[in-house]
Amino acid sequence: MAKSTKRPLNKNIVDQWPEIFEDVDLSAVPLPYLHSVMVTFKDGKNWHVVLKDADKNSNDGNLPRNLYEFFQLHEEQIEHIDFRLDVEKLKKDVIKSTNRILKRKK
Repeated sequence: MAKSTKRPLNKNIVDQWPEIFEDVDLSAVPLPYLHSVMVTFKDGKNWHVVLKDADKNSNDGNLPRNLYEFFQLHEEQIEHIDFRLDVEKLKKDVIKSTNRILKRKK
């Protein structure tokens, strides 16, 4: 598997909110902000796994464990893994937190 290093966000994400996202580097993403996982296999197959909110917000640890086990099981066949962000949820939470910090009201 690839090492955990900071990487700039994908241009498509940056384009959705450039004033916030253009200087962001990621090494990890909290589960609630993941929309889906795109897995590209060496044989050309692509799997798009949409993550359910109930699974992302669960405290039982099953989702991260299941993803890790899946990646380990198929490590030799996987060419690329692309984690897709839920940009709308991220924007909503950033705006909400910023407003709370600045004590703005709607």
